[in-house]
Parts: sequence; C-alpha cells; structure tokens
Amino acid sequence: MSNRLSGPLADPSADAGYTDHPPRKGFFTDTSICIGCKACEVACKEWNAIPADNQGFSGMSYDNTEHLGVTTWRHVAFIEQQLPAHDDVLGSLSGGGTATDPTSATSAPGVDLGMPGVGAPQPEPGIRWLMASDVCKHCTHAACLDVCPTGALIRTEFGTVVVQDDVCNGCGYCVPACPYGVIGKSETTGGAAKCTLCYDRLGDGLEPACAKACPTKSIQFGDVDELRARASARVEELHAAGETKARLYGHDPDDGVGGDGAFFLLLDEPEVYGLPPDPVVTTRDLPSMWRHAAAAAATVAVTVVAAFWGRRR
Repeated sequence: MSNRLSGPLADPSADAGYTDHPPRKGFFTDTSICIGCKACEVACKEWNAIPADNQGFSGMSYDNTEHLGVTTWRHVAFIEQQLPAHDDVLGSLSGGGTATDPTSATSAPGVDLGMPGVGAPQPEPGIRWLMASDVCKHCTHAACLDVCPTGALIRTEFGTVVVQDDVCNGCGYCVPACPYGVIGKSETTGGAAKCTLCYDRLGDGLEPACAKACPTKSIQFGDVDELRARASARVEELHAAGETKARLYGHDPDDGVGGDGAFFLLLDEPEVYGLPPDPVVTTRDLPSMWRHAAAAAATVAVTVVAAFWGRRR
C-alpha cells in the first residue's frame, strides 16, 4: 500500500489501508523535565529483550549508549553547556540544578517546571545539562517504508512504523533512508531493528514501557493530536517563565516528513541535540527521478530504432 501522503491532515493509518482504526498514537518528549535517569532505556531493553550496550566509559559524558541503533531503541543524550554569565542564576531547566541551589530544578525565581523537587546536581555554577530521551520518530511519511523491498517495514493501525523480523532480509536499504539515523542493522542476525512504540503492548491497551517507567513524565504517550495540544501549552508556559528558547521539534505537519508521531520539546537548537534542523524524507524525489529515467530510456529506445531503420535504408 502506498506510503505517500498529501496535505497537513494526512492520516498514515488510513493511507496504509486501515478503514477502521484507533487514533494515531505517539510520544511527546518534554526534555525540560528529563533528569537523565535512563529508566526509559532500561525499560525498553527489558521489555523488548534488547542486548546491553557498552558498559564502559564511552567518552560521551554519562552517555554509555551514545546513539540510537539496533540495540538502543531509546537513547538519553547528555549535553553539557557553558552558560553566559547573566544566565547562571537560571541554571538548567532540563532536570539540572541551578547556581543558587544545586539540588533543585525549581529554585530559579518564577520558574515552575511542574515537577517540584525534581533535579540533578550541577557540576559547577555556569554549567547546565540538556538531557533528552531520543527515539524513532514514526514519521508521517517514512522513507524506510518506501525503500523496503520485502514489506518487512509496515505501518500499523496505530500509525506507527514497525519492522517485522521474520520478513526482513537484511538488505539494509532502510538504514540510510532514515533522515534521523534511527535504524540499525544487527551484526549477528543481519536484520534491521528500531523502536516499535511497544506495538505488542498497545494491542493490550498498555502504554509503551519507556513512558511507563519515566519518573518525571518527560515521556508522554497518547493520541498524537492531544499530545500536540499539550506540547503547545507547555511551550507557552516555559516562554512565560523566561525560557524563550523552548521550542517544539517534529510536531509540524508541514515539515519535510509530514510531521512526526514522536516529537519533542527542546530548550535549544535541534543541532545541539544531534537532530537535523530541517529533516526531509529521503525518498521525496523518487517519483521525479523515475519519470526522468523513463523519459531517458524512451529517448534511447527511439534513437536506437531510428538508427536501425536508417541503416536499413
């Protein structure tokens, strides 16, 4: 079934052929209240029986998993920032402490994170940690679906994108097709793997393991439309509190992938978190490329026929 969608109100489940389906499900990850505990990573690995990653020092601060991949379907990034001198009093709104009180994320005057008492110590005044739990975006227009030759990648009735292990032939086409670098290929099985949004749990009316385990509700699961409204309200709340850099990422249905089923509230530019600033579905130009290829082939065929008949005369 075609994965190509049109318009800001496109319904990925309906486009995939589901005539009667539940509302689209997804994640809203509010990085402003992430404390970097990695409970989501652990819960994801335990529920999906994913092997452990490097347990040693990776050179990436407190980050031993480093990036999303075949054995990391949820990844908590730790970004250390040097704050300008006039921002020292604000400290970090992303679960870190402040220069005035290194144990509380709510000690900055007038800033209410909605999670009283939640916080992690700052290494020193003038430094803040940006912490963000990354995951597959379950794009509205997913290039991985376009390039999969076996149908191993499918759109579910919940609007999510899932890899069927028993159908995947290990070709790896989906790996470079993902604009976010989410999908990995196993060196042992040869198959591709990524977040399924706990498809097996959704069928039983349960929320995904990572959202269930998150102690601060930084990861919120639900109907995508409701999450978008909630996210917009949260941004306004942070702006009113003085955090003017707060923004949403992946929520816009007019972006290069038609919007994401998993989107984020960020406290800085997307590049700071290792996210592409303007993601574009990598198969966007395939239709025009095929048209040009067909036109070129037709031109060659006509030229060959003309040359053949010219010689016969």
